[in-house]
Amino acid sequence: MKCLGNSRTPASPPSPVWTSFSNPAADSPGDGGTFVSAVPIGETEGPASFFIPLTRIKPSPSRLFPPLRGWWIPLILLWTAFFLGSTPFSATASSTAVEAKDLRGKTVRLKQPAQRIVCLIESALSGLYMLGAERQIIAVSRNVYTGDVFPRYAALDERIKDRRLPAPGNWDFVNLESVVALKPDLVILWSQQTEVIENLERQGIPVFGVFIRRIEDIYQEVRSLGRLTGREKRAEDLITYTQKEVERFRSRLASLGKKERPAVYYMWAQGNLETSCGGSMVNELIALAGGVNVCGDLISEHQVVNLEKVLTWNPQVILMWYNERKDPRHILEDPQWKGIKAVKERRVYEFPEVFWCDLWTLKFLYAVKLTAKWLHPKRFQDIHLEAERDKMLRQFYGRVVSGRP
Repeated sequence: MKCLGNSRTPASPPSPVWTSFSNPAADSPGDGGTFVSAVPIGETEGPASFFIPLTRIKPSPSRLFPPLRGWWIPLILLWTAFFLGSTPFSATASSTAVEAKDLRGKTVRLKQPAQRIVCLIESALSGLYMLGAERQIIAVSRNVYTGDVFPRYAALDERIKDRRLPAPGNWDFVNLESVVALKPDLVILWSQQTEVIENLERQGIPVFGVFIRRIEDIYQEVRSLGRLTGREKRAEDLITYTQKEVERFRSRLASLGKKERPAVYYMWAQGNLETSCGGSMVNELIALAGGVNVCGDLISEHQVVNLEKVLTWNPQVILMWYNERKDPRHILEDPQWKGIKAVKERRVYEFPEVFWCDLWTLKFLYAVKLTAKWLHPKRFQDIHLEAERDKMLRQFYGRVVSGRP
């Protein structure tokens, strides 16, 4: 077994939670496959497919149309061509070549919309389900079968519920032989998995690389995947809805003065002193919600700071990413943090489970709404957050996603 390493720490992880990996499907690290690994910063992320042959019963033309004999065949062919040409599911439409740029800036070209997608990054998988392309998915990230996201995806897809979709890897490592054996027409990976991508592309397998740095990248990803799956209109509908909802909240904050925008410290689940500064999704989130990131002047997606620095910043609000091991109470009761204004005023908030507000998907929208209400409760006192969440889920998935962790 050959292992390829990648010592680079990702600048923007697909999802910011440390997790352990188990193997819910057929592939495992001991199956003799080739794995490619990377050093993570964090992520919360069966048979392949079945083909049922159709048997045509072809009775003799002379039995069906005895008087027609020779001239019935052209007539039937003309009638068939007319009706096939007038339907949206025609062979011509489904075989149209498509192309789109991925987040590497590379153009991905397919002979037709993808029908056999291996998606090994959970945030992009969420986008495929929003697009309504779930039946085009033949394999998923291993992270889908672990943690809080599993019951959500199980509610969306019976194949995941029954653990029938293969899971040949994730953003950390990939079983190359298993991926190739699935005969995909598109593989979606984290763009920093360069060794894996090069190997697959050498074998003629198209790869869509994902690397989200800002909100505009999310919109690009949705548009591109919409093109590559033949669902462009749905992609535009999703983006339009998200942009309008962001603007609905942002418009209430337009009159805010500089002093009315609270200083915010963001805390990742990996540690109290791990944060995101300028040039990050977190920084954009805080700005949209009417706040100011205490380290916004420092350009860093993931930054480790010391407590003295946080004390100097003295944030008015502390935001915690979802953490199974810790909640705001731990910060409020920690004597090291008691001098900070946010702690004194008990303005420490934790985001709910990642599936609801994944910052690397269109569900960043819910994170914006939560943060806006936490920072400016009087301006959003008429907003019911659970109702906003359910409305968003109906728009993105067609229903409120059930299932509990």
